[in-house]
Parts: sequence; C-alpha cells; structure tokens
Amino acid sequence: MSRLGEILEHNKQFVHNQEYEQFRTTKYPDKHMVILTCMDTRLTDLLPKAMNVRHGDAKIIKNAGAIVSHPFGSIMRSILVAVYSLGAKEVFVVGHHDCGMTDLCSHEILDEAILNGISEETIDILRHSGIDIDEWLKGFSNVADSVAQSVSRIRHHPLFPKDVAVHGLIIHPETGKLDVVVNGYEVIESTIT
Repeated sequence: MSRLGEILEHNKQFVHNQEYEQFRTTKYPDKHMVILTCMDTRLTDLLPKAMNVRHGDAKIIKNAGAIVSHPFGSIMRSILVAVYSLGAKEVFVVGHHDCGMTDLCSHEILDEAILNGISEETIDILRHSGIDIDEWLKGFSNVADSVAQSVSRIRHHPLFPKDVAVHGLIIHPETGKLDVVVNGYEVIESTIT
C-alpha cells in the first residue's frame, strides 16, 4: 500500500472512532503566543513539552531553520495574522543546535536539484531574472545569530506592534534545554525608557 493509502486508511478509522475529540479547540491560542521554529522532526513533540505548550495553546509556524528571510514573505504574514487576527501577544523564535541549515551552501541543494532532473538552464534563468537563488538557499553559520536576526526582522517590521514581545530561544534537540538569545521583555523595556 502507498503512503497516501496508509494515511487515508488510518484517517478513515480515526474519524470513525471519533479520535478527533481530544483535539477540539478554537482557532485562538489559549496562551496568546505564536512560535516560529524549525521543521526538524526532533522538535515535533519535544518543543511543545519543553515549553509547556499543549494543544491549542499556541500558533506554531515551522520552516527550515526558524528563519524570517523576507519581511513580506509568508512567515512574517503568518506572524502578523497571529497577532492581529488571532490574539497572539508574544512571539517566540526558537532555533536549535545541530540544525540542518547550519553552514548550508546553496550549491549543495542546487547540485541535488540537477541530479534530480532540474536543468542548469533553469537555474541560470532564475539567477538572471533577479532572483538571488544562492542567497535564498543559503543557511547560517551561527544559530544564535540567526535567531537574533529573525527576532530583529520581526521587531522592526513596519506593521509589527511595538508593545508585543519577541523572544529568541535556542533548544537542544536531544534534551529540550532552552537558552535565551533575546528576552523580548527587556527589549520593550529598553525602548520605553
């Protein structure tokens, strides 16, 4: 059976047995928070447990590296929607040690794309059409710096409210230990005084 077939068969039983009941909640986060974190599979269950976040407590946004790479991209839009439409009052950017984006070079991905049938001509067309594909696919060298940069991009966004705390954290993907990179409360206090 295909993976899709397995999923659909499981889903049929899930719905039939009403297992969804344990997941009922509203679209509004109970703890009024939004979390931007990495898509790393090690964090799927670990991060909510380590942060004491249960189902319905937070809006969780995931991407490669927990990076806000563009001020008007889908990550920033999701954060703004969470704050203005869904009642989030704090933002947590949570990177992690041993991230796959650490020291990632665009050529590694582009070489794999070529091996998977993407022509060099297509890549050249993208490069010559004003898309900085090499910068877009590049990772970071230091997770703390990357988290701090994403926090800064959120805080300084022209549509982001100045009284909403934006915190930066790093989680250890094996132990769940959290280290603070940016305390958003302190940043707000320093801008008030």
